[in-house]
Amino acid sequence: MSQNTTERIRVQIMRTAEAEGLPLPTYATPGAVGMDVCAAMPDGQPLTISPGSRALITTGLRMAIPSGYEMQVRPRSGLAARSGIGLVNAPGTIDADYRGTVSILLINWGQESVTIRRGDRIAQLVLAPVIHALWEETTALDTTERAAGGFGSTGLTSQM
Repeated sequence: MSQNTTERIRVQIMRTAEAEGLPLPTYATPGAVGMDVCAAMPDGQPLTISPGSRALITTGLRMAIPSGYEMQVRPRSGLAARSGIGLVNAPGTIDADYRGTVSILLINWGQESVTIRRGDRIAQLVLAPVIHALWEETTALDTTERAAGGFGSTGLTSQM
């Protein structure tokens, strides 16, 4: 029997008036990596996203992400599969020093209009550690098998 060894980090979260009555982001299952986050538009005022269009949807949530972490905003695979709804900038990043209300930029990649209602789960949030790069300028790089092979270069095979 496996034991859950997932590290847990406290993150302060605050609901704005828009989010009153909505659940906080939650993990759907014990093994889930992302927390589902809900749309917080006014009740009775759904928003329809036409094919090819995008919409900024508020979550009504503000958070204090600990230094050394980011909150990633990722699409929900079920919503993408059923409706073609994704994120314009996936994954999005909420920086540790941001304290404003979190909004999600959705896009309708599908062929039918999709209506988003208050409380709909529109994205997922993933808390992730951040490592900052320290650039070390050089005049030469070590060599690798791939070298300068670009887009698609690792998928090429010779067929006889």
